[in-house]
Amino acid sequence: MVGSATALWGRVEELARLDAELGRVRGGESAAVVIRGEAGIGKTALLDQLAHRATGCRVTRIAGVESEIELPYAAAQQLLAPLLNLAERLPEPQQRALGVAFGQETGLPPDRFLVGLAVLGLLAEAASAQPLVCLVDDAQWLDGATVQTLAFVARRLAAESVLVVFAVREPAPEQPFAGLLSLRLSGLTDSDARALLAATNPGRLDSRVRDRIVAETRGNPLALLELSSSGRAELLGGFGVPGGETSDLEDRYRRRIQGLPEPARLMLRLAAADPTGDATLLWQAARILRLGPGDLSPAEEAGLIEAGARVRFRHPMIRSAVYASGTAEQRRTVHAALAAALGDDDERRIWHLAAAAGGPDADLAEALFVAARRAEARGGVAASAALLQRAAAHTGEPGLRAERTLAAAQAHLDAGAYQIALGLLPVAEADAVDDLQRARAGLIRGRIDRAARNGRDAPVTLLRAARELEPLDAVLARRTFLDAWSAALVAGGLAAAGGNLAEVSQAADDAWRNEDQPQPADDLLRGLAIMITSGTASAEESLRRAVTGFLRGDVPADDWLHAGILVADAALALWDFDAWETASNRHVGLARGSGALAPLANAINARRVIALWCGEVELARTLGAEEHTVKEVTGTMRASYGDLFLLAYQGHAAQAGPLIAAAAAEATSRGEGLGIQISDRAAALLQLGLGHYAEARVAAVRAATGDLGPFTGQALPDLVEAAARSGDRANAADALARLTAYAAVTGSDWAAALLARSRALVDDGTNAEGDYAEAVDRLGRTRLRFELARTRLVYGEWLRRERRRADARTQLKAAFEDFTEMGADGFAERTRHELLATGEKVRKRTVDTSNDLTPQEEQIARMARDGRTNPEIGAELYISARTVEWHLRKVFDKLSISSRRELRDALPPRRADSRRTRLPPPT
Repeated sequence: MVGSATALWGRVEELARLDAELGRVRGGESAAVVIRGEAGIGKTALLDQLAHRATGCRVTRIAGVESEIELPYAAAQQLLAPLLNLAERLPEPQQRALGVAFGQETGLPPDRFLVGLAVLGLLAEAASAQPLVCLVDDAQWLDGATVQTLAFVARRLAAESVLVVFAVREPAPEQPFAGLLSLRLSGLTDSDARALLAATNPGRLDSRVRDRIVAETRGNPLALLELSSSGRAELLGGFGVPGGETSDLEDRYRRRIQGLPEPARLMLRLAAADPTGDATLLWQAARILRLGPGDLSPAEEAGLIEAGARVRFRHPMIRSAVYASGTAEQRRTVHAALAAALGDDDERRIWHLAAAAGGPDADLAEALFVAARRAEARGGVAASAALLQRAAAHTGEPGLRAERTLAAAQAHLDAGAYQIALGLLPVAEADAVDDLQRARAGLIRGRIDRAARNGRDAPVTLLRAARELEPLDAVLARRTFLDAWSAALVAGGLAAAGGNLAEVSQAADDAWRNEDQPQPADDLLRGLAIMITSGTASAEESLRRAVTGFLRGDVPADDWLHAGILVADAALALWDFDAWETASNRHVGLARGSGALAPLANAINARRVIALWCGEVELARTLGAEEHTVKEVTGTMRASYGDLFLLAYQGHAAQAGPLIAAAAAEATSRGEGLGIQISDRAAALLQLGLGHYAEARVAAVRAATGDLGPFTGQALPDLVEAAARSGDRANAADALARLTAYAAVTGSDWAAALLARSRALVDDGTNAEGDYAEAVDRLGRTRLRFELARTRLVYGEWLRRERRRADARTQLKAAFEDFTEMGADGFAERTRHELLATGEKVRKRTVDTSNDLTPQEEQIARMARDGRTNPEIGAELYISARTVEWHLRKVFDKLSISSRRELRDALPPRRADSRRTRLPPPT
């Protein structure tokens, strides 16, 4: 048989590949494989075969079920149930996150990545005794929380002795398993198909019939197998009509099911409606329907189902056929019985009650709505979105139904499920009973466009929604103006007509109503709008009140998630580094904790830039891994500004130049003007580091063109330096004048330092030394290590031209040390040349032994050197402690050392800086 554990036709190569992965796992490594193919093509049979071959391994297995695709963590809980006794070995925060996610304890919504790390740790603990094989069939029907968690874990497996294999029915999107090893199954070859028919049909089979069967089934093994197990007399006689499409197979199963006695069919429907395979639950529900084990026997004898300690259908397609073969009333009957049998399992009981309901039910809809809020505490916004959607479906009153549909759409949007959210909006609009609900649907549509694509049209859509909301809900209108402002900032010069930043700012300013007690969000909108319409000096008071208000601690988390990125932008406009960093940290932490992935991607993107400006390259890389994971899960297309600046920082033109240019091209195609501006600024920094001033000037002019608020202001010091060094005095002076306006804020050492440095570069005369000294002094009070090193470099260059070589060497050596330590190789090499010109003997930076390490190995080595334990390192990098140890063994081999103590001498030293801070690790 095709699904037996002893023979499998036509899958020699696939089995060899799976055997190879199994061998790696037995050898101490880990692997993840995705088996793809149409229904009946042999995915389940391969999983059966793999389970049989996994001798000496522990095997845990589940199958996704379509009826539970929206229950958060339902499938993960089934998969991990045999391993949960090991959870006590996990760090306490991971235990708590897992407990809350699985409904075993109450608490705040767990960080989705912390849940993923807990699952990874649990698998690693289970595999410490013997290799672990996790088999997931019909993965296209996993609930969203489970699929995101397991995909997250699969990408982080390395040295845990764990094999995870997903079987996915096609057609299905590549996400969320894109990037994992994929085995795509096609039909059996004609020779294998004929051999299978011969093996399963004793006697002579007419060659014409045989060839017709092979052709029409297209080598689908299950179709061939079904034909061999029924209608054999007709086939052997040459007059049977074969069928090989998926629908034909399901029809064939349905006919077999219809041939069973009604009690057996009812038992099958009951088993199909419960995805857990819990035999105890099945018999309890069966008693409610006055059925017993004997009623299932005909189905067992027909080879459709096995009922032992667990209940398992012979093939997932049989479950689908059973469930589909019943009438709507029959399905409601079995769901009602399961709900009655579940008792204390409230969430699953309500889910079955919803499936049992024949139409609108106010009490049930309210229960689903309450369950949605409770589920949010388990799995964040993604967990509540599905229950809100069900609550809406069972709500009879149109206005309330529209309200709940809008809530479900917003929850799906926050969870990064943009297409689902978009699909709910026409339903909400059809049920809307007033202009406010219709305007809110337009608002969510604009937010989806901004989050998913950051397109040219998003500012116009959101601005229209804000204006529609003005007479209906003033508070929501102001929030929507903030959305429109943010979208216009991102679209930049590519915004559609009527939606550029100046137009949106003017509209927001015109809509301003002088409130007696404005909320921080009101001040934020007012300040950002005035900053564009009238300049930073005019906006300073409102911006400062907004930032102070948000950082005070009493602003609701929802407001932070909504506007956190703009709070950080406001602090940046004020050149207030501490507030910029604090706001960014708060935004990242709240987005992580709530599981709101769409805001989290933007929050991490911004936080990485702060890390780089502090010289914290390792933190920027760590955050980068998390950012890419979030974007991968949500499908967010927005450019990674941290990636671009990191490339510029490292100064490797051959690698960085094409990547920065590609990022600009992609941003153009998405209508993301800010992405182009950031790409231009990264290109300018790259060329400045290399000493290519003319090329830097061209890029810096583009980056400083237009008015994108703080982002334009931040680009102007680069233009001053590039223009001054390339002899373009006019452009340098103009950029200085513009910078003076942007930096017209009080009490900022950052702004005053860059103004002083820029004046010195333009003046280059008797006042230059005082300006340079002021810039170094002011930046020395901050944590802006990169800007301090840049300032010491240009100061040293000026001192050398003034023939003050000893003084020049002091500044240049400090700059060289910092650039080298930060990995800013381009700037380091430019500084080295200046040092040589002063007569200092400084060797070109050579490739040290640590450069033999991969980026992740180097990161782990540095963290271990700094005293972090393996679990601490794993928690911060989202890998298991065993994988950390595995990497460290490779590090020791490459560096020819044998202990952590030796890392201090084997790795380049890092300057101690007590002012440097990190984001707290996830745990």
